[in-house]
Amino acid sequence: MAVLNRGLRLGMALLTSVMAPACGPADNTLEVSELEAGELGLEAGPRLPPLNREALRQAIAGVPDAQVTGAQVRISGADGRWLGTSGVADIQTGAPVRTDARFRIGSMTKTFTATVVLQLAAERRVDLDRPVQDYLPRLLPAGVYAPITVRQLLNHTHGLPGVPVPQKDPAWFFENRFRRYSPRELLSLALPAGPRFNPGDAQDYGNVGYIVAGLLIEQVTGRPYGDAVRDRILRPLHLRDTFVPGNEVSIPGPHTRGYESVEPEGAGCPSGATAYGTLCLVDVTDASQSVPWAAGEMISTTADLDRFLVALFQGRLVPRAQLEEMFTVPDVPSVDGGRATYSAGLNRIDFNGFTLWGKSGDRHGYNNGMGATRDLRRRIVYSVNTLHMGKEPPSITMRIVAAALDVP
Repeated sequence: MAVLNRGLRLGMALLTSVMAPACGPADNTLEVSELEAGELGLEAGPRLPPLNREALRQAIAGVPDAQVTGAQVRISGADGRWLGTSGVADIQTGAPVRTDARFRIGSMTKTFTATVVLQLAAERRVDLDRPVQDYLPRLLPAGVYAPITVRQLLNHTHGLPGVPVPQKDPAWFFENRFRRYSPRELLSLALPAGPRFNPGDAQDYGNVGYIVAGLLIEQVTGRPYGDAVRDRILRPLHLRDTFVPGNEVSIPGPHTRGYESVEPEGAGCPSGATAYGTLCLVDVTDASQSVPWAAGEMISTTADLDRFLVALFQGRLVPRAQLEEMFTVPDVPSVDGGRATYSAGLNRIDFNGFTLWGKSGDRHGYNNGMGATRDLRRRIVYSVNTLHMGKEPPSITMRIVAAALDVP
């Protein structure tokens, strides 16, 4: 989980964008015993150090600052729990961040999408070794793209080109924040560029494979992919604060607001920006999520994401045979250097002798992540409200990961 390549940086964002001084009660956090882990055929991992709560409080002290307006973090597991928040949820009202505040989870959506595809594989409605072209025969131009298996879609070894929409560029965002794209429109922009490499030769993390995976779900089920996520995951687990927003541009219920820092004009802030201390901030909370779609559009809370992780790792969502796909990283190079770190829907993060499995995600004004040891004894879910879209995770994230694992 160093800053050596994009996979590790995203993994770092996963465990790093954690935060929160005010500790709260351990509400509905789930716990997992060593017996339960053993029943799943999982060996207990290395003994984790006890939580250093003072280190966690210090790690997130001083928010808001020039990088972050608010943060929330949930650490759970048999080896200790900690729940806290810092900063403000709304600069207009000064309301503090709540421990149950909803936020845009970004690419953590991929874990939900991968879960549905693996469920369909368990039902034998999808074959992971079969080319996606068999399911979506007119999607990838014939003669241009070699057969791409469903597994390669999920573990980012498909070789498809990225979608050429600069969604993390502030100028583009402010002009197009409410523009609605269809998944096929996005692919029509991307696919003419041709493959980046032969399927299976390398790993290139991005959204495009999961946009295709969303279309695959719709083709197989005959319904919107969001319906499959709701019916197969959200309702059975009672994740009442988790949403697939579709055309809805706002976040329902209690939530943190996202902001982008912009340069002042003269002695004041430009039109549309609010002065906050020495900063000029534009509220970017409300926006279309159609560009990431099945790769990054969802909304959730730390409690719901923790519940989802527990159910997923315990095999209550995906049978063991298919679940292993989420803990199997292909032995190929990453296009960013080094080796692959992504599996089907998750990311392996090796840090200070520990291995965590999870997923990071960010949207405009939000940087988030979830991760856990395979035996679920240490779980981390966080959300940080960042002020600079498309940039590296804020420095608070490094401090949080170290504090969460009690690393000096």
